[in-house]
Amino acid sequence: MPKGPRGERRPADVIGCAVRVMEIATGQVDEQPEAPSAAKEYMRRGGLKGGKARAAKLSAAKRKAIAKKAAGARWGKS
Repeated sequence: MPKGPRGERRPADVIGCAVRVMEIATGQVDEQPEAPSAAKEYMRRGGLKGGKARAAKLSAAKRKAIAKKAAGARWGKS
């Protein structure tokens, strides 16, 4: 099922979409999705800065070794 811009579930077909709009317009269904929990937001913020923080801690030689290994895994397949 497709998702809207705020993560809400939406029907994929035209008739299902029309029924969903009618349910929202008549008040049978609440349009607003539930707010993310505090723990989920905390984990999201940690994930956003995790890669940058890890890269900042690595030495140039270690970053180069990781990049070579990744390139070998990606392009080394025959």
